[in-house]
Amino acid sequence: MYNTLRQILRTGILTEAPPLPDEALRAIAQRLRTAVLKRFAGALSIRHVDAGSCNGCELEINALGNSYYNLEGLGIHFVASPRHADMLLVTGPVSKNMEVALKRTYDATPEPKLVVAIGECGCTGGVFGESYASCGRVSNVIPVDVAVPGCPPTPFAIMQGILTAIAGKEETVLQPVKVEPSVQSRS
Repeated sequence: MYNTLRQILRTGILTEAPPLPDEALRAIAQRLRTAVLKRFAGALSIRHVDAGSCNGCELEINALGNSYYNLEGLGIHFVASPRHADMLLVTGPVSKNMEVALKRTYDATPEPKLVVAIGECGCTGGVFGESYASCGRVSNVIPVDVAVPGCPPTPFAIMQGILTAIAGKEETVLQPVKVEPSVQSRS
């Protein structure tokens, strides 16, 4: 026990510094909050569908819920049923096993519905492409409003994709976002 305490005192605190305030993130959050209030009366419900991804994009989507990005504070929340959703957030190339489930989820989502394809696999099929086991990109199975490229895209890029979908752009492919170091480091 004494050796452990001595090593702790000798080593010191080894944590990274909290991220600096990011004006770009603050601006996109404000635009997102305004768009949600205007178009969805204050609350946007998202149904996430993993159509066969490697879970890299899911980690970034989960980061949207932390205190740095605070998606819940903007009036955006994830729901368990597509019947309660305004938007579908689809990740991964659509595997043959998920094709029917994705179509049913899309059909169960009430109009007007928005679809955002997340990640290289969702946008283009990625390294999997189209094969005996994969339908490829999401737009091969259901109509897509916005595609957010990246492997995986940053939470900031995902927020921009959601904002673009709300703004009503048709079949938009976002350019990869140059991320400031303060956005990349998360506590």
